[in-house]
Amino acid sequence: MQVEKISDTYHRIAFQDGSVVFLIGTAHVSRNSVEEVASIISEENPDRVCIELDASRMASKAGNRNWEDMDIRKVFREGKGFLLLANTALASFQRKLGAETGANPGDEILGAAKLADEKGIPVSLCDREIQTTFRRAWAKSSLWNKCKLLGTLISAAFSDEEITPEELEELKNQETLEGMLNEVAKDLPSVKEVLIDERDTYLATKIYNAPGRRKVAVIGAGHTKGILANFEKLESGSAVKSTEELDTVPKKKGWGRAAEFLIPSLIVLLLVIGIAANGWDQGLRTFLYWVIVNACGTFITSAIACAHPLNMLACAITSPFFALNPVLGVGMLGGILEATFRKPKVRDFEHLNDDAMHLKGWYSNRILHCLLVFFLSSIGSMLGTFVAFPLLIARI
Repeated sequence: MQVEKISDTYHRIAFQDGSVVFLIGTAHVSRNSVEEVASIISEENPDRVCIELDASRMASKAGNRNWEDMDIRKVFREGKGFLLLANTALASFQRKLGAETGANPGDEILGAAKLADEKGIPVSLCDREIQTTFRRAWAKSSLWNKCKLLGTLISAAFSDEEITPEELEELKNQETLEGMLNEVAKDLPSVKEVLIDERDTYLATKIYNAPGRRKVAVIGAGHTKGILANFEKLESGSAVKSTEELDTVPKKKGWGRAAEFLIPSLIVLLLVIGIAANGWDQGLRTFLYWVIVNACGTFITSAIACAHPLNMLACAITSPFFALNPVLGVGMLGGILEATFRKPKVRDFEHLNDDAMHLKGWYSNRILHCLLVFFLSSIGSMLGTFVAFPLLIARI
């Protein structure tokens, strides 16, 4: 395999079988990237264009999403509330950058697909399904890392810090990218592994296996180095030329499932010990104490989220009992009830990403409001649990 570095963002890779890949690393909200991609496709006239998109995001970006088929309550019932929240915050951050630089997120990807279609060039969608990626990242992250990930995404979406076009172009510099990725690896190792390393392997394998002798591949600049390294492994035969394993969501190990029951089991144990040591009257008072602390935490955060009054009451009443069941969660109930009491409208779906860029939008948009109620009621129950836990020990 021979790699010719034409620029920091543009490489020509020649393989042993005579095929060639023109690898373009872009910043997804860069106007310069849009123009560069169009220029290279026109100049090289490939027989296939490979892009960093999956079928779901391609349909969404092309405007083919059918809002009538969306059911936010089903998202909560299937336990995907945190995934949707993280995805929405990330999309909001990208859209915010796009508004500052004059390019919509992924314009260079869609531009490549559109130009290929105009020229009659087949297009390969080479990225992994976004839901699979988020679910793998979520499954491999600890509770603390999940909270850090959500906090990082949400704070970035609401940040007032502006980024100039010059600073954005600097993000395509490999040294700058390596420094940023090293920081991510240090703070969120499991997230970096899934969002970057695994997708480097996935993208490289899909591009390598795509039909064609002259292929233009349009990918985010952060994947360039990893894809080149994986091309080397694929060419030498030291890597599996399949993405089947990366398309599955790892199941929780036995100790992981047991850990979910640890805190609920300890709370039940403390209540039982309280009854055994101090009698039923004192034990019931301890249980009532637990209920009040947990319910108050949930009620306060649900109120901050401006949940429907009946929803606030329902979450507060049920949170102490949901906290004892790791399979269920009061956030799931809060999200479902909010979507029931204040049913989302078509307008909420259509303006989802725009509204997500502003705090006010998370209260006015009914989809975002459901997510906000889901998130804050979950946080309230968690806080109530951790506050009540040491106090229960002290009372015993």
